[in-house]
Amino acid sequence: MLERRGTPAVLHGEQPEPSRGRLACLCEPVSPAVVIGSAQPAGDFDADRLARSGADLVRRRSGGGAVLVEPGRQVWLDVFVPKGDDLSHPDVGKSFYWLGDVFAEAIAAVLGTSPAAGRIEVHRGTIVKTPWSKVLCYAGLGAGEVTVDGRKVVGMSQRRERTGAWIHCMALLGDSALGLAELVSGPEQRRAKARGALVSAGLRDGEHLAGPLRSELLSRLS
Repeated sequence: MLERRGTPAVLHGEQPEPSRGRLACLCEPVSPAVVIGSAQPAGDFDADRLARSGADLVRRRSGGGAVLVEPGRQVWLDVFVPKGDDLSHPDVGKSFYWLGDVFAEAIAAVLGTSPAAGRIEVHRGTIVKTPWSKVLCYAGLGAGEVTVDGRKVVGMSQRRERTGAWIHCMALLGDSALGLAELVSGPEQRRAKARGALVSAGLRDGEHLAGPLRSELLSRLS
């Protein structure tokens, strides 16, 4: 287990090389950035709006749509699972499930509820696509991702290598996803549609839960 702190560019660009076994990295960004997927066009976001907001544009090495990371507004976790490990799975979708369960249990603990109560769910069905899901991570729903009261809270993506797989995931706290909509390129009408796609993203009133959720994840992954 590592706790890392730095700019989003450094946290994505200088990912540690696991020497052996499993590795989990809790990442704390010190500045804001729009983090886009490995194959996502940078043109999905407006360069002038990014500059005015003070947010960098950073590309991660796993797929999926963009997320906005800001200091204290999310819990960001990167996990490496070695090839052949008990937690690895040949089915890419199913390989997310165990981590979704860990997040669900940690969220339940900080909310004082139980995953069995039905408020918190780990998605094990087919991918839920929307017109915006290729652009905005929190506009769709994939394997292992976690919802609370129907709102997507945990997003995940994966990069497979010869030695194993990196799973990049983030629990979004509050409604900070709406800030991402304001950075989308194109006319105002397009940003209005992006706001509509993200209106049900993030843990409602969860801004104060970053510390407790990090602690719960640490206790489950250590």
